[in-house]
Amino acid sequence: MGEKVVSDGFDLSARHRYRQKLKECLEAFGVLLDEGRFERPRNLMGLEIELNLADADGMPRMMNAEVLQRIGSQDFQTELGQFNLEVNIVPHRLAGRVFDQLAEELRTGLGYADRQAREEGARIVMIGILPTLTDEDLVSSNLTEVDRYTMLNDQIMASRGEEVVLDIEGVERLTRNSASIAPEAACTSVQLHLQVTPDRFADVWNASQAVSAVQVAMGANSPFLFGRELWRESRIPLFLQATDTRPAELSAQGVRPRTWFGERWIGSAYDLFEENLRYFPSLLPICDDEDPHGVLRQGGTPGLSELVLHNGTVYRWNRPVYAVTAGVPHLRVENRVLPAGPTVADVLANTALYYGLVRSLADEPRPVWTRLPFGAASANFETACRYGIEAELTWPRPGRPGGLATLPAVRLVQEELLPMAAAGLEAWGVESGDRDRCLGVIEERCRRRVNGASWQATAYHRFTDSGLDREKALAAVTRRYCELARTGEPVHTWDPVA
Repeated sequence: MGEKVVSDGFDLSARHRYRQKLKECLEAFGVLLDEGRFERPRNLMGLEIELNLADADGMPRMMNAEVLQRIGSQDFQTELGQFNLEVNIVPHRLAGRVFDQLAEELRTGLGYADRQAREEGARIVMIGILPTLTDEDLVSSNLTEVDRYTMLNDQIMASRGEEVVLDIEGVERLTRNSASIAPEAACTSVQLHLQVTPDRFADVWNASQAVSAVQVAMGANSPFLFGRELWRESRIPLFLQATDTRPAELSAQGVRPRTWFGERWIGSAYDLFEENLRYFPSLLPICDDEDPHGVLRQGGTPGLSELVLHNGTVYRWNRPVYAVTAGVPHLRVENRVLPAGPTVADVLANTALYYGLVRSLADEPRPVWTRLPFGAASANFETACRYGIEAELTWPRPGRPGGLATLPAVRLVQEELLPMAAAGLEAWGVESGDRDRCLGVIEERCRRRVNGASWQATAYHRFTDSGLDREKALAAVTRRYCELARTGEPVHTWDPVA
């Protein structure tokens, strides 16, 4: 959600000053790109996981401050809702037995956090949307008491000038109004970072966009919201609508939403930051004292804080990241499409699929984005969110009119993308046993047509068929999910009902 910010409000000149600083930052960013000042590639990847707190009955617990105090580790931080936490894993070199190392760190860290949460009567749950959340849980009084969350809520609501409207139609339809952005807190995700050089950035970002639909199809884990069965990855439309600064009239005019897949392939990281300035007004117009051009003239590296803050309020599913470490700037692609969970094994399988595919696709002499229209990639993403592992996706295929074919996601992954992911991981230097274990989870999901979302939906319908009402069935799904997640076995092996 961005760095900590503190302000008592913005006067009439604040946005003008901020807009001018943004332009100066963008110019300085262009200079840094032109002069090649960025850090050399180190094949570094990073991982963040957002988490839920629930009690033994599967109901949300609004107590992240108490749990964080017990955990006592800077690796765990607050998130938007009081029932949310986030864990950040230190960057790892993408080579060797990296996924085995990550598995050990995550199991140790999450196990410790869960034990501490239990002392407060809570459990750690990795899931895209907690099925037991209700309207009463997602209200402004349950937002975490941190300045940046309060300010962001106030500015989004002021920009809209009216209530947030949720309207999602899937298996069932949900319509709700909210007086705050609190429904966004229901969305818990996995964020994958990859540090890249400027000349490599566009290829990696374009590849990330192309595979986003595949990631969601394989990893969907959010079929329920407010007691309704919606999309297989309902987190995506929920996040879009909960952060939407546009009233209905601006949406009808085609004004772009701040949660955005994008509308074109790019040629440089500069393209994305420039779009941010061109399309999106500031939400938090807080100016730093830094003179970016002055810092450049003195041979230093500007922090570009206004550019970074503004970028943090444009919610691309694949976001560019500029950062400075030890005086040296670097660029990352932040992939934000995946839901949390269900288990560490599932998270790392999704992680391996992403990094393997991105490497192979970015290395191709005839890249997929030169053969796949951007509109098709965007449509794929929505289709995958709606239908999950049952989605059918459009992909370049030789011998087809226009070179494109629409086929089941599981077939596309099994026949073409899993071998590409394996080759990509090999190119990174990942050991074969580590690679095969992770990608084997994806292969089994395809063979059984089971991921987190399909498992939740199957379990729910079995519980309702047995006579439970909607509320009790969702609670039973959540309890069963938590019970099986504690085994650590990937979701495709789970029995829906004991």
